[in-house]
Amino acid sequence: MRNKLFLPLLMLPLAFVLVSGACWLIASLNRHHMHNFKFTLSAFAAEKKIKYWAAPMDPTYIRNEPGKSPMGMDLIPVYEDDAQSGSTISIDPVTIQNMGVRTKRVIRGDIAQRVRTVGLIDYEESKQYSVNARISGWVEKLYINKTGQQVKKGDPLLAIYSPDLVAAQQELILAKNNAAALTDSHFAEISTGAQRLLEASRQRLKLWNISDKQITQIETSGKIQQRMTLYSPYTGIISLKKVHEGVYIKSGMMLFEISDLSRIWVYADIYESDLPFVKEGQQAQVFLPYAGEKPRPATVSYLYPYVETKTRTVKARLELVNADQSLRPDMYVNVEIQTQPQHSVLQIPAEAVLHSGDLKRVFVDLGEGKFSPRVVETGIRGDNDMIEIKSGVALGDQVVVSAQFMFDSESRLREAINKMLEPENETPVKGDSIKDLFAEPMTQQQIDDLF
Repeated sequence: MRNKLFLPLLMLPLAFVLVSGACWLIASLNRHHMHNFKFTLSAFAAEKKIKYWAAPMDPTYIRNEPGKSPMGMDLIPVYEDDAQSGSTISIDPVTIQNMGVRTKRVIRGDIAQRVRTVGLIDYEESKQYSVNARISGWVEKLYINKTGQQVKKGDPLLAIYSPDLVAAQQELILAKNNAAALTDSHFAEISTGAQRLLEASRQRLKLWNISDKQITQIETSGKIQQRMTLYSPYTGIISLKKVHEGVYIKSGMMLFEISDLSRIWVYADIYESDLPFVKEGQQAQVFLPYAGEKPRPATVSYLYPYVETKTRTVKARLELVNADQSLRPDMYVNVEIQTQPQHSVLQIPAEAVLHSGDLKRVFVDLGEGKFSPRVVETGIRGDNDMIEIKSGVALGDQVVVSAQFMFDSESRLREAINKMLEPENETPVKGDSIKDLFAEPMTQQQIDDLF
């Protein structure tokens, strides 16, 4: 029994010795690794030089030595290798992928700008006619009594009773009978005079818009017509009617206005910014506002030499055929004018350009995750959302077309930090300059130079 109790008591010191040795060995190894870690960290710090210290939550808060940020956080070091030069920024590939950065190559090709605007349909001025009364009388019958009514050349307009027309018919009948009676006269002068009188009577009726057919009918029948019919000399629609049945009209009074709608004009508003690209003779398309309508070809026939004061636009006159007369005056239409294309120019997607006041900037992919901002000069914008680049990038450069707004803010931040760290050198004023100025009495020339 005693042997069984003595054996465990003998093993306790041995176990204590083993545990103490193990603890000493672990502590020695930890001290060795910590020493190596501190050595490695010191070597790493020696290799990389700290440029400045910045706040973790505010990159614009920078100091030349360690300390606390306004939020109470420890400043973190920024090494020279990590700080970007100028406004160029560097982003790791994972962040680039997460941001959805896309780039497009600068290409060379043709580009054309399409001017889009609105227009107003109007009559063709050269196809608007006015029908006036050439003789006084009473309108006894009105054949055309509706505004907008379609008429053709030769259609009856109205029937008029005029004492002057009745007298002219009587003269015509008498001149006709007189000429017939004197045809076989032995005196040639008398026969010729009768013929001249007959021709003068006919001409008088013609000047009052009496047709040749009506004059022949009067001569053949030998009867006077109390009412004479006036016929339309033009084809078109009645755009204005100023006469009614029973009204007394005077010579020179306007009766109807007839407009031909087979061709119409469109007055398009051209803004001053688009004016340099629009020229006479360019092709255009006219679209009606309702759906399903096909575009109609038109031509820019004239640019008016003045600016509308209210709209600040220049009117461009477009001419187009209106055979089906579906285009009506005073209708609004959409207009697209195809300008002259520019050949073999550098171009990039328009979405790549950032507008900042008078400057336009793009970001160029330099490779290895580096992006540099470039100030560019742009030209016209094409139909395919491409924009002409006159300077700033070269053929084959890769420009950023998405997420460039974040690039721009980061680039401006780095540029501001670099300006803060490297202020411009100013030539200090020497402290003894004023003292030297009054060391000796001033001459009159020195006084003049001061003022």
